[in-house]
Amino acid sequence: MAAGLDAGQDPDSLRQMVAAATGELSYDLHLLAALSSLAHPGVPALLAALFGTAADKPRKKALKRALHLLKTRGVPIPKDLLPREEAGPRPSPGRGPTLAHLSQILGNGEGYVILEGPKELLGGNFLVSRVSDTEGFRECHLLALKSRQHREFWDHFREQGLAEFASPPPAYAVRLLEEADALKPDAEGASRYRSLKPKILQEWGRPEEAPDLEALLPPLNPGEQSRLLDQSRSLALHPLFLTWLPGLEELTPWLNKLREVQESRLVLNEQQRQARLEDVVEEAVLALYPPEERHLWRGRLLAMAYFLDLKGQGTEARWAQAAAQDLDTEIRGSLAGENPFLKALVWESLQLAQEYLEKPGKEEASSPLLAPPTDSLLIRR
Repeated sequence: MAAGLDAGQDPDSLRQMVAAATGELSYDLHLLAALSSLAHPGVPALLAALFGTAADKPRKKALKRALHLLKTRGVPIPKDLLPREEAGPRPSPGRGPTLAHLSQILGNGEGYVILEGPKELLGGNFLVSRVSDTEGFRECHLLALKSRQHREFWDHFREQGLAEFASPPPAYAVRLLEEADALKPDAEGASRYRSLKPKILQEWGRPEEAPDLEALLPPLNPGEQSRLLDQSRSLALHPLFLTWLPGLEELTPWLNKLREVQESRLVLNEQQRQARLEDVVEEAVLALYPPEERHLWRGRLLAMAYFLDLKGQGTEARWAQAAAQDLDTEIRGSLAGENPFLKALVWESLQLAQEYLEKPGKEEASSPLLAPPTDSLLIRR
């Protein structure tokens, strides 16, 4: 197929190349995934010809995912490529749009999901939820803000270190809220969300309309995986990852071990000293990020990869994606060593902590290691 596309064969000839398709769902889904990896301008038209009239949800969803992946790789997608679906409910004339905003993911797995829309839909214009990947809803508030208060609203988040928000498809934000609701249905915020849920699903979209998170990210080239994984170390000091650094209290045992290695007279040479420092870091990574919690860190990294993509930071997004892929325990080899991103988090934290503890007048200085907020960041109205 790649050779046929490069040779400029006509669409009918290209379709005949896959004429042996059985029509079975699993085959068609594999075919869609394979074709989406060919970043060629002729692929969208071929996909539309093969699956544009599919009526079943799995093929339609896979087709949209494939076109999205092609678009992220720079392949132009004509607006009228697919037949128009029956239009859903239209907003009334003059009514503002329904929008969604996401914060970065903090080191404790929390983040903000904000739905913004006309006041007449929900009774307020901002539904602000703080959600956790382990605790579900931590907060959920409906705010009715006048236009002059909007700037104060966003400034408040900036003052708390959440300077950047991304704008995903609204259905993706709804999916995050649904996942939070499923984690802890008895949370106070969950009940508030459910009271508004029918209108949210109608106006912002249904969660099943949003592709899976991994489908929203372009597949990594296997040949570049190792390089990208090594470069993921750079994320440890990226401004959006500063709350991921372990805190001083967590680091205390490892700071003591690090000091023992640095001051020990039993180490014969610099190479041995460096090996012992590596051992301390590896021990700390295993203790601070135990295997049973790696799936959480993998999910957080994937979410951050998508966030970085939305913010136009494609290079950093691929680093986060590679680090997340390396944490997949089902495909990771036992001899692979510790994850470079997690090792960098620990090493940079230890370095910062040592500098802080050795600094004169540290009692007055604030620690460089930032903890995720434990209190509400919301403006109460």
